[in-house]
Amino acid sequence: MNEGGDNPESKTVFVAGASGTIGRAVVRALVADGHTVLAQRRASTPASTPITKLDAGTVPDEWTGAQIIACDLADTPALARAMDAHRPTVVISCIASRTGAPKDAMAVDYAANSALLEAAQAGGAQHFILLSAICVQRPKLAFQHAKLAFEKELIEARIDHTIVRPTAFFKSLSGQVARVAKGGKFMVFGDGNLTRCKPISDTDLARFIALCVTDLAKRGMTLPIGGPGPAISPHDQWEILRAIMDDGRPPIQRISPRWLTRIGAIFDTAARLSPLAREWLAEKAEYLKIAHYYATQSMLVLDPETGEYSAELTPEFGKDHLSDHYTDLIEAAR
Repeated sequence: MNEGGDNPESKTVFVAGASGTIGRAVVRALVADGHTVLAQRRASTPASTPITKLDAGTVPDEWTGAQIIACDLADTPALARAMDAHRPTVVISCIASRTGAPKDAMAVDYAANSALLEAAQAGGAQHFILLSAICVQRPKLAFQHAKLAFEKELIEARIDHTIVRPTAFFKSLSGQVARVAKGGKFMVFGDGNLTRCKPISDTDLARFIALCVTDLAKRGMTLPIGGPGPAISPHDQWEILRAIMDDGRPPIQRISPRWLTRIGAIFDTAARLSPLAREWLAEKAEYLKIAHYYATQSMLVLDPETGEYSAELTPEFGKDHLSDHYTDLIEAAR
């Protein structure tokens, strides 16, 4: 296969999870760099159907210039056929469990990634790039343990690896914007200063991941990465929105994170007492634990000497700022 084209550093890159928010941005960045991009999406046809390129009319704008591969990661034979047919040099995983519940986390964050790694090695890939998360530094949740289990497997595999651990995404800090644009309150836990992060945009994160394809210094590395500083708290996010709206809004509402713990404990107890609803109740308890974690833990690098989160140790990359993203969202909502 012609790897190079007009770019001597061009690779054939298989992007798993290309239909997700970050995956689409990664495809765009790779195409812009002149790579041959194989954008994986879930198959809409039976597993026995041959892998085909989608009709041009069904290709999203974000995938322009890429070849679309319809293949479920859980379908091991189809995945093997895809790797054998296209022989990618680099495989990038942008997949993540949607809910974070234990069953979903094990199926996606671990098992699907493990199947992808096996297929990548069998297909002759030389480099596996994993989009992980900075929160695995202090694991307390099912999805964090699943991610760490795969990170360990990847590090021990006989293939070059790069693990990218981003801080908070713009999207994860934007869930309240539509509501406050309509007059709702901006909710924070505690005084709004319990946590901080250096949020990174989809575009900047995708550009960083794309650089990992050709930057040999990033091989064999686990790389935390944030957007341009400074680190901001939820209270800072509220102040950004107030400055943009410029009319005294939004009002702020403070909530104690203890409520999440108390409600979670009720679900945990109910799960033990109600076998018929155990799985459903356990999932709800896990969601509350996830919410409490993000309400109380910063998305910054942990200082190994102090055990505290450190803005100074958290690398910065890119040029997009959350304030500009909020401005675009507020203008669109008006």
